[in-house]
Amino acid sequence: MADKNDFRQNNIPDGYTDISSGRTDYKDNKNKSKKKSPFKNILISILSVVFIVAGIGMVYYYSILNSVNVVAKTKTPTVSSVSIDPSDSELGNVSVSSEYHSEMVHDGLINDSNVLNILLIGEDNRHEAEHGRTDTMIVLTIDNNNKELKLTSFMRDLWVNIPDYGMERINVAYTIGGAPTTVATIESNFGIDIDRYAIVDFSSFTKIIDVLGGIDMELTDEEIDYINWQTWKNKQADTRYEIQAEPGIVHLKGRQALWHARNRGQDGICSGSDFTRTQRQRNVLKTLMEDFKEASLTQIISIVNEVGPLITTDLSYYEITVLVANALTYLKYDVSEFRLPSDDNYSDVTTSGGARVLAVNDWGKARNDLLDFVFNDQPLSTDTDSE
Repeated sequence: MADKNDFRQNNIPDGYTDISSGRTDYKDNKNKSKKKSPFKNILISILSVVFIVAGIGMVYYYSILNSVNVVAKTKTPTVSSVSIDPSDSELGNVSVSSEYHSEMVHDGLINDSNVLNILLIGEDNRHEAEHGRTDTMIVLTIDNNNKELKLTSFMRDLWVNIPDYGMERINVAYTIGGAPTTVATIESNFGIDIDRYAIVDFSSFTKIIDVLGGIDMELTDEEIDYINWQTWKNKQADTRYEIQAEPGIVHLKGRQALWHARNRGQDGICSGSDFTRTQRQRNVLKTLMEDFKEASLTQIISIVNEVGPLITTDLSYYEITVLVANALTYLKYDVSEFRLPSDDNYSDVTTSGGARVLAVNDWGKARNDLLDFVFNDQPLSTDTDSE
């Protein structure tokens, strides 16, 4: 009589394997499986822990991203759609040749896929209006072509054309229409593509500096006295001389750092102007960048978690993720700075209404100077090229 195991073997279709419990080698295979299972269990346990930790990490990270006040990207007017009427300039003592002319407007904005321009806006909104004033307008450029971080200040009294409004100080653009109008104003006057913006008001700036544990700034004796004067006068300190440090590196709290960033001089206390104020603002940013160079990625993520709710931006969550992930690389880049108007290309003039403003002498030069600084002669394109 044929063995039943022979029957199974003879009746198994080609390409299949007998896995029935009637196999004669079952016992041996079972024993072998028992010997391997502890290792399998260990591997499964390790992988489970990894996936759980990774999952918790992702949940934590996305909760951090959600702490940032992200707003929808608003379509700003294109340069070619801006209507410019030089007669609106109201400059009482400046020639027509110094004014903004419509034929100087380009058909597209200059951009580079390896260069990211983020407009940093410092908002003064102590009266809780829909839009306050902008004492700080700095374009942070992440130039991956040249491995540089670049800071470009726009003076608040710069006399420019505001789209659909007319000639005014550049900081009026924010009061009229917030960040989107400010972006459109810079783009239409200077022909440079502003990719995104980030807004911080006075209160948030103070909290951010305090969250970071303060900031160490190099100060003169006059600058120390100015901070002491403002904190005492505004009842933020109990004494006229809260900071007792000598000139040099001084540790500042948030409210003290804010007064330093706002310092444009005061008779009898500190010399300076809005030119020196923009320099101080860039110095604060450069110092923060230098401090962050020593941070780990974990620390940077933690900082984003704490300061995120204090910042409003139209960067997407994906873009924030990319920036945070590459932060340690960007922080190794060299930092350079620029200011508009440049020293050799403006006139300090008075409008017919008696306002003192900074009028650009040569718009072509101003535009070319900015483009050269931001893009460094890299191959450029315009918005219209990609349409």
